[in-house]
Amino acid sequence: MGMDLEAAGDAVTGGLVAGAVERKPWWRPTRAKATAHESDHHAHGACLDCGTQLIGPHCHVCGQAGHLHSTMGGFAHELLHGVFHFEGKIWRTLPMLAFHPGQLTRRYIDGERTKFVGPMALFLFSVFLLFAVVASLPAIKGAEGMAEGLSTGFGQAREQMATGAANQRRLIARLEQTRAALASTGAPTDAVDRRLAKARTDLKGIESAEAVLPGRGEASPRLTTKVQMGGRPAPADVNSWFQERIEHVRENPKLFLYKMKSAGYKYSWALIPITLPFIWLMFFWKRRFGLYDHAIFATYSLAFMSLLTVVVSPFASYGSGIAVPLSWAALAIIPPIHMYKQLRYGYALGRIGAAVRMMLLLVFVTIAATLFSLLLLYLGAAG
Repeated sequence: MGMDLEAAGDAVTGGLVAGAVERKPWWRPTRAKATAHESDHHAHGACLDCGTQLIGPHCHVCGQAGHLHSTMGGFAHELLHGVFHFEGKIWRTLPMLAFHPGQLTRRYIDGERTKFVGPMALFLFSVFLLFAVVASLPAIKGAEGMAEGLSTGFGQAREQMATGAANQRRLIARLEQTRAALASTGAPTDAVDRRLAKARTDLKGIESAEAVLPGRGEASPRLTTKVQMGGRPAPADVNSWFQERIEHVRENPKLFLYKMKSAGYKYSWALIPITLPFIWLMFFWKRRFGLYDHAIFATYSLAFMSLLTVVVSPFASYGSGIAVPLSWAALAIIPPIHMYKQLRYGYALGRIGAAVRMMLLLVFVTIAATLFSLLLLYLGAAG
């Protein structure tokens, strides 16, 4: 519950950050209201921030409004506005992002900025909202509950492996005695030799698995002394680092999962620079498209994927009947279609060019997600 509340608090914080990154002040009046009140509030006043003489509803030097609210009602309105971004921007941006992502991307790049919520603002809010929603899903809670049993599971696995290894050694001893007896009488030993070779191979497999499995409350001596890397012993510092990470996860797996989740929304922005080189590869010969274009494309695309997961994942987790397969189908079908439309109209591509790049992008997204997951694993396992 504590982690869910923290994630929900992060969602609110994300909304505030998103609203603060790019929006006009909530108190800015419409043009008609500004004209009506200009003579009353702004004709002869000075900006309370920089002291510049006001000639309109806002200071033309620093941008601060000339008429400021100082009541709790105004504060509550600003809070709600910051969280939900109630101005017209969000209601223009979301439909465009969902149904015309390429046009949204291209129009924003070409300079239509005041009409839409900026990509980074929308991305920040969508990611915080994503983790707030996903944290409450049964699959995540089940993973946390499963993590609590990992320590016991490690110990039970080692006990089973130790028993299996002991049985194999006794079998090998019996087979060696049988072979020696057959050899002394001159009888053929081919069948016993085959059973003996298999038993020795099985024993080596058990010992190899046991070597990389941490013990109960103690470090694995085999892992500490020898981790094979391409058939050669790994350096001592690699052994030590690897062993420390495994022991850290084994001692407190629930903390490991929490740290991964925390790192996920703290470092979600890393998905943008991770994906940029892959998008650049698809257009490196088209000089009119620079890294800025790719960054806007990637940020809007990631924001949409996050919002899609927020909308669909509760149905996949809590739904019943046909709702569950439909939810999973939506998560599988909608992203490629959205990528295709954003590529085609965002970069002015033909149908074939957009389709080919969409398939490439799916591969690149898989690679980027893998790299990001490895980053989270590292951050989660760090002491």
